[in-house]
Amino acid sequence: MSWQTKPWRSALLGAASLGVLAACQPATPTHQEESTHEMTHTAAATTPTSVDLIARARQIEAPVTQKRDHVVEQLGRTRTDEFAWLRDDNWQDVMRDPSVLDADIRAHLDAENSYYEAVMEPTKALQETLYQEMRGRIKEDDSAVPSRDGQFYYSVRYREGEQYPVYVRYPADDTGAMVNEEEIILDGNAAAEGIEYFDLGAVIHSPDHRYLAYAVDTKGSEFYELRILDLESGELITTLSDEGYGSMVWANDSQTLFWVWRDSNNRPRRIYRQAIDAAEPTLIYEEADEGYFLGVGKTEGDSYILLSSGDHTTSEYRLIDANDPAADPVLVAERQSGVEYSLTEAGGQFWILTNADGAVDFKLMTAPLDAPQKDNWSEVLPHRPGTLINGVMGFEHWMVRSERENALPRIVIRNLESGEEHNIAFEEEAYSLGMDGGYEYATDMMRFTYESPSTPEETFDYNMASRERTLLKTQEIPSGHNRDDYIVRRINAPARDGVTIPVTILYHKDTPIDGTAPLLLYGYGSYGITIPAGFSTTRLSLVDRGMVYAIAHIRGGQARGYQWYLDGKLDKKINTFNDFVDSGRALIAENYTREGHIVAHGGSAGGLLVGASMNQAPELFAGVIGAVPFVDVLNTMSDTELPLTPPEWPEWGNPLESETAYDQILAYSPYDNVEAKAYPHLLATAGLTDPRVTYWEPAKWVARVRDRRTDDGLTLLRTNMGAGHGGASGRFDALKERAEDYTFALMAVGIADHYARPTGEGEGGDE
Repeated sequence: MSWQTKPWRSALLGAASLGVLAACQPATPTHQEESTHEMTHTAAATTPTSVDLIARARQIEAPVTQKRDHVVEQLGRTRTDEFAWLRDDNWQDVMRDPSVLDADIRAHLDAENSYYEAVMEPTKALQETLYQEMRGRIKEDDSAVPSRDGQFYYSVRYREGEQYPVYVRYPADDTGAMVNEEEIILDGNAAAEGIEYFDLGAVIHSPDHRYLAYAVDTKGSEFYELRILDLESGELITTLSDEGYGSMVWANDSQTLFWVWRDSNNRPRRIYRQAIDAAEPTLIYEEADEGYFLGVGKTEGDSYILLSSGDHTTSEYRLIDANDPAADPVLVAERQSGVEYSLTEAGGQFWILTNADGAVDFKLMTAPLDAPQKDNWSEVLPHRPGTLINGVMGFEHWMVRSERENALPRIVIRNLESGEEHNIAFEEEAYSLGMDGGYEYATDMMRFTYESPSTPEETFDYNMASRERTLLKTQEIPSGHNRDDYIVRRINAPARDGVTIPVTILYHKDTPIDGTAPLLLYGYGSYGITIPAGFSTTRLSLVDRGMVYAIAHIRGGQARGYQWYLDGKLDKKINTFNDFVDSGRALIAENYTREGHIVAHGGSAGGLLVGASMNQAPELFAGVIGAVPFVDVLNTMSDTELPLTPPEWPEWGNPLESETAYDQILAYSPYDNVEAKAYPHLLATAGLTDPRVTYWEPAKWVARVRDRRTDDGLTLLRTNMGAGHGGASGRFDALKERAEDYTFALMAVGIADHYARPTGEGEGGDE
């Protein structure tokens, strides 16, 4: 099991999808916080010493993007893309070497960055204040609770002031207790020294504990170099490839790795087997369908290597005996369009989670370990409409599953001998759960995490036999946090077609709920990904300044089951955007805010969400933040060179072959629907080496919005010229980017005016 796995389009993969690698996760307010909050309720009103930042910004000349008409003929339809030239024809090489970017394009992105900096310059003090607040809520020398694997306990920690994780282990004594003798096995800070961008993919130790395999991306393009350390000598003994997907898994011999290779279009297309002393790998499987991505994993009991292939709605698995890595892969069940399944080893058999036979919210079946083919599947837990099984985790005597019903998660424990089940219960209105089986299979202990928008993460060990839970760790907020200062609510917003949308709300207890407060509305709504009602240290910087923070659990995710996802994709995609807009209107009706005082925030496919919502109902929003936004949907889904295009036709439709898909996408694609009308203030962000949402999507979107809008609102683009989809790689640098985003949000609703100073009067800031 790896410390870290690498999802594709966004921060999460859809539950019950292809994910087979589980990732180990790894009281009173201060005076400053109290005084800060006292200021918030007057901050939105301009004071004699404040600066009208929007008025000032309107005096700064924005870049004018050159138009070069590019006519596209497709399925008998014609469209003109005047900013198509921002897509570098050499983009694959740019992913590897950003210095080869076309000079005209680089000049344009640099001009946009310069304009952004000029507009935001008076807010530098506020940005720094927010950054220091966010950093002050992080325990800089934090560490994960160690997890035992035989003779060692493994953990990951941070040192104070350093950006990257340090991977460590401790020996176990004869009783199995951890001995406090730390051994550093990988220091991310040392590995990242002198490198602008540094990201670790999988970090996994060999079964015999001698070797450490890890993956490194130094461009943000997600091509990973795969390295192996000898933990006895401390030497880097080999580099397998610089074209890795970032995932790999050890066979039980501790000499053989299985890893995934990316092609030139950044698609994971091959799985290789390679002995650590072999010069060349052996090809095990190559995927012929460009729409299917590959992954590797290992079953919980270490019996099999899992080779997964699939898209967003279809999956296929092959197995290799983990004790015989040279064996040929064995197919479990041939792919069938629209049918997903995954395998979990528990109690000496396979548990299969699948939506076969119309089980929309998935059902559980079993099969023998040595005969896992579909003909041998037997149903154990039938489909229960409205109760989504998110995932399954296996042990020798236990099977644990995560479920979601009525937009709330739960953990269910099953005794494999008796068949008896019980839930782990929780009480808050909205919360988030995480499960971690650790490394050990023959154990009665599992680990889970609990958090809510007001409650920092708590890590528990749970004895599945005695049903006793032990609190191991509570997320520490060094600058102080009192959960009683915050109110968490869950409302059901009425959608225009009669369904109700769960909306999670967080606000400070002193914030008046009378329609006067500004509000940030966050959403995602694609790929079946459900945004959890979890804790965030960063959003407190908004909430403590009088903003309400709301998450709309819209269709396209799985908040209300898998059907909730199906009702927000393909020909029903418009529901996603309608739900977001209707959630905003419900929040206004409930007096959480008022029209024109909402900031919409979404990233990646969530950028599509806020872009489409901005086109539909611009009057709702004061500002829109599209982080690496997927906004050029029609062009991207028509560009077969791009990494995600063929794999995502099941999500959006194929506009190259289907007139219906073309028209449906055209009807909502944010870039294609920019009109001559007034828009909210807009901030879009991009990463130059982003393979998921390429830099030109936000660049083109900003150019078109600025060109067509009829008002004098702000239209800003910030491109990280040394990073990809996730932005800055270091944990503190990432906070700086979030501080900039939130400063823009505060500026859009007028709160930032209080913290700014006129040019020439010092750097300003009251905190």
